[in-house]
Amino acid sequence: MTASAIDVLFQPARIKGLALKNRIVMAPMTRNFAPNGVPNAAIAEYYRRRAAADVGLILSEGTTIARPASKNLPQIPDFHDAALDGWKQVIDAVHGAGGKMGPQIWHVGAVPGPGTDWTPAGEPEGPSGLGSPGKPFGATMSDEDIADTIAAFAAAAADAQALGFDTFEIHGAHGYLIDQFFWHGTNERGDRWGGATLRERSRFAAEVLKAMRAAVGPDFPIILRVSQWKQQDYKARLAATPDEMTDWLLPLVEAGADVLHCSQRRFWEPEFPELDGADGLNFAGWAKKLTGAATISVGSVGLDGEFLAAFTGKGAQTASLDKLVARMEREEFDLIAIGRALLSDAQWASKVKAGDQAGLKAFEASALATLD
Repeated sequence: MTASAIDVLFQPARIKGLALKNRIVMAPMTRNFAPNGVPNAAIAEYYRRRAAADVGLILSEGTTIARPASKNLPQIPDFHDAALDGWKQVIDAVHGAGGKMGPQIWHVGAVPGPGTDWTPAGEPEGPSGLGSPGKPFGATMSDEDIADTIAAFAAAAADAQALGFDTFEIHGAHGYLIDQFFWHGTNERGDRWGGATLRERSRFAAEVLKAMRAAVGPDFPIILRVSQWKQQDYKARLAATPDEMTDWLLPLVEAGADVLHCSQRRFWEPEFPELDGADGLNFAGWAKKLTGAATISVGSVGLDGEFLAAFTGKGAQTASLDKLVARMEREEFDLIAIGRALLSDAQWASKVKAGDQAGLKAFEASALATLD
């Protein structure tokens, strides 16, 4: 690939008042390295290295709101109380390296922690006490629980702004709390937080967005991560048609989301191939077309294997960026998030910018065990 072709990844972008030097985003990746939930100097340095190496926007690993069971592993970082001083250290380090960053704000919902007998301070909670369709787990949230959770999301938004972050992302994907409200298989409520339609089940996310928008004002950029697939069911689809996708996503943009981060496992796969063919718009492309919002795409960029294989110990070799460049050139989506490639190689973006394809590193699953 020629250096001129790669230039499309390094064009500046703007989200409201946030000016980005290029289109490359570091994807949120749970690391579970924060002692007692507090980010330390090692975490600050981990993000600083990527900021110093041409990543345009860093989105942190998921950080949890002030709810008793908002996380399901002990060293997932918090975004409240004692953890805030640690996050101030992180954002100062990133800014010192010339980078821009937002925390990903998260509540895991009714999802058990993988491979651990650790238990959170409170009972896991979800819209209907279901970890997956037909499988009870945790408590059904009361109206008071829901109100307190919305307030905790809003508090996290205010804290992100006060600490000096440039944006934040709300984690509304992958079968966690917000996504559990979207999904009919885990939301069986008969009140205003449920419903037969996706638009009705999106009310909780819309109220979270409205509260977070109110906390930071009209000009602070807000990103919302969404997905069709769930960790409980990789083949799940919330929206089977463009009309359903509009009913799902447009109210969320109207409620305050400036950017939709559209998670899929392979960015080159078309969302509705029956409508526009095998080379049709991907999830982020359709979301942009239907809502008018800016979008971030993601999914196995620069690697030949998708990310879920990493959790079974499988690595991935480097792969061509031709498909990415082609989609960026046709302005299918606005930004591209890079996950495992940046996990293995903090210099990935700088190498791509310099045309050093030979210097790119393969991904080894062992990278998940370190904070390099």
